[in-house]
Amino acid sequence: MNAVRALLLASRPISWINTAFPFGAAYLLTTREIDLVFVVGVLYFLVPYNLAMYGINDVFDYASDLANPRKGGIEGALLPPRLHRTTLWAAAATNVPFLVFLFAAGNPASAAWLALSVFAVVAYSAPPMRFKERPVLDSITSSTHFVSPALVGLAIGGASVSTDLVLLMLAFFLWGMAAHAFGAVQDIVPDREAGIGSIATVLGARVTVRLSIILWAAAGAAVLPTGWPAALAAALVVPYIVNSAPWWNVTDDTAASTNRAWRRFIALNYGAGFLATLILILAWLG
Repeated sequence: MNAVRALLLASRPISWINTAFPFGAAYLLTTREIDLVFVVGVLYFLVPYNLAMYGINDVFDYASDLANPRKGGIEGALLPPRLHRTTLWAAAATNVPFLVFLFAAGNPASAAWLALSVFAVVAYSAPPMRFKERPVLDSITSSTHFVSPALVGLAIGGASVSTDLVLLMLAFFLWGMAAHAFGAVQDIVPDREAGIGSIATVLGARVTVRLSIILWAAAGAAVLPTGWPAALAAALVVPYIVNSAPWWNVTDDTAASTNRAWRRFIALNYGAGFLATLILILAWLG
C-alpha cells in the first residue's frame, strides 16, 4: 500500500485534470458524443499518462530533487530508489493497454499526435535525450505535454482544421511555454547546484519571468481574432500575468521567492479551467 500511495503521489493527482480536460473537451466538441473512445481517452490522460510523465521525471531527477525543498509533496514526489524500477514498470504497464486501444481506434493523424505525445513524455526526463536540460526545448516539450492531448482528441474525433482552431492551439501552446518557464525560475539555485540546465538557469530569473509574461500576453492576443465565444479566452491569461508581474525584477538570488506565485498558479489553473468550461458550453450551444 505504501508503494501504491507513492505512485499516486508521483502522478501528481492535483494536475490530472490538466491533461484529461484538453482531450475530453477537444473530442467532445468535435464529435458531440460520449462514447468508448471518449471514456478511454479521458481515463488515459487522467492517470496513466501523468504517472508516466511525472513518474519518469521523479526517477531520473532523484539526485537533484534531494536538494530541492519543494519536493516531497504536491509539487513533486521524492521517490526512494527502491521504488524507481517499480515506477517505470507501473508507468509502462498502465500506459500500454490504453495506447494500444487509442492507436487502434484512431487514424493516421491521431496516431501521429499520440506518438508525439508519448515521445515528449519520455524524452523530457529520460536519458539520453533529457530535453528538460536543453534550454528552450525544455519549455517547448513541457507545453507539448498539455497541448498534445487536445490535438489527439481533435484528430481522433475528426476535427476539420481551420484558422481559428490553429490560433486556439497556438495560444494554448504559448500558455504552456510560459507556465513551464515561470515554474523553472523557482528552481534556479538547486538546478545550478545539481548541474541541471534549464531555460531559467540559462536566461536568468529576471529575463525568464519577463519572457513568461510576454508569452502569456501573446497567448491572449492569439485568440482575439477567433470571434465569439473563443475570443473570451483571451481574458484567461490576465490572472497569470497579474500573479507573476510582482517578480518582474526578480534576481537569481531571490528566484526561490517565486514559489509563492507558483502555488497560486496551481489554484489559478482550476479557476481558468472552470471559466474555459463555460466558454466551451457557449461554443457547444452556439
